Amino acid sequence: MEDIKKNLDMIRGEIAETAQQCGRSADDVLLVAVSKTRTPEEINVAIDAGVTDIGENKVQEIMDKFDAVKPVKWHMIGHLQTNKVKYIIDKVSMIHSVDSYKLAAEIDKRAGAKGITMDILLQVNSAQEESKFGITTAETEELIHEILENCENIRLRGLMCVAPFAEDPEDIKVYFDEVKKQYDQFAGIEHPHLDFKYLSMGMSHDFKVAIEAGSNLVRVGSAIFGARDYSKK
Repeated sequence: MEDIKKNLDMIRGEIAETAQQCGRSADDVLLVAVSKTRTPEEINVAIDAGVTDIGENKVQEIMDKFDAVKPVKWHMIGHLQTNKVKYIIDKVSMIHSVDSYKLAAEIDKRAGAKGITMDILLQVNSAQEESKFGITTAETEELIHEILENCENIRLRGLMCVAPFAEDPEDIKVYFDEVKKQYDQFAGIEHPHLDFKYLSMGMSHDFKVAIEAGSNLVRVGSAIFGARDYSKK
């Protein structure tokens, strides 16, 4: 458990150094600690060490841990099926992985029933990897306009990208750059349900390159909590 705090200190230092090299402040980059397969006890240690935002890949893990974890902002960062939206709509502060109008419409419906506005990001698969979810860069504009025209209970806060794995993260910077270009393009839209603030790019192995490309939200798991026990997934 002590390693979690040490790892957090190291990650924060790397975020600060990278941001400063880009002429930005460390405060400009939100760290979301990804707690996939982690226990509430481990998550609480991270919260005690200053973590304010937790990311989960699976609805069931949010459900299982929610009441045992100290007050924190929860992010749904994994693929979300429409039939599971109802379970987390009043538990998460933001859904990163919206990749279809069908999902957006379900989030809108469930948020309306709860009397809330749900912040969402659109997941862009800029590398067009078949193994990953997300819309293509060519589909992004159409989905944004479809959501803005039809959804009253969600707010578009930005874009999310999961880049391919590469031994040298510099090799995948092009995919981050492509999504940053789109982010800048759509951030200028004036609409009551669009307020681009977050560009969610970068994980444990590539967050520094993502920050260099303009990311202001990084999703870091194993670099904080250690290697995952994949028998628990």
